Amino acid sequence: MHNRFLHIGLFFLLAALPFGLHAQIIKGEAILGMNLTQVDGDEVYGFHKFGLNLGGGVLIPFDKKGKWDVGMELIYTQKGSYQRPQYNEVDTLGNVLTGEYKVKLNYVEIPVLVMFTDRERVSFGAGFSYGQLFGVKEWEHGNLVDSTTLNSGTYKKPDFSVLADFRIRLWKGLKLNFRYQYSLLKIRTREFENLYTGEKWTRNQYNNVITFRLIWVFNEQKSREYFNQAE
Repeated sequence: MHNRFLHIGLFFLLAALPFGLHAQIIKGEAILGMNLTQVDGDEVYGFHKFGLNLGGGVLIPFDKKGKWDVGMELIYTQKGSYQRPQYNEVDTLGNVLTGEYKVKLNYVEIPVLVMFTDRERVSFGAGFSYGQLFGVKEWEHGNLVDSTTLNSGTYKKPDFSVLADFRIRLWKGLKLNFRYQYSLLKIRTREFENLYTGEKWTRNQYNNVITFRLIWVFNEQKSREYFNQAE
């Protein structure tokens, strides 16, 4: 399933390139960055899980002055959650309990957003993203959870999210990018139990992601010249 999803994304990105070369206004993007992530609802708090965020994209101007763009990306992104050992105890079955927890969630995503650029230096944007889970591993108390697999149904494969985006130009086509992203729909529902009282409760879980990226924008100068000549 994720191979078909990847092929669709590549098709849209590559299909836009000939139009960009001809009109000299469509811009390409090379993206490399890092995620700080947590999973809301897993009883682990803090953006302690690091992950990659890399891929490519296109920006297509749609106003007469070239300040507004619609963007689409194809991204490999690593999400999840992490908590260091909190204690060291042994339960009645002899299992060592540490409170350590980690989950790795690997997605291929296609974000679509609308961007506004002010004075060719600062850009703001917002939009939505569709992600497809293609890899998952979970550890509890330092031990791999064998029942958590891609096809076990523990985590939902699709992840629909909303995002906000801020970019500042550093040099020529190089941009520093800050992005915040949050799942619109739950990625998992899990039941928890207090080991001391036996109390049980259920929580829905959501990806919560802060991203820092460097983006190199191709064809930006030609796009700027195109709109300057059109004025």
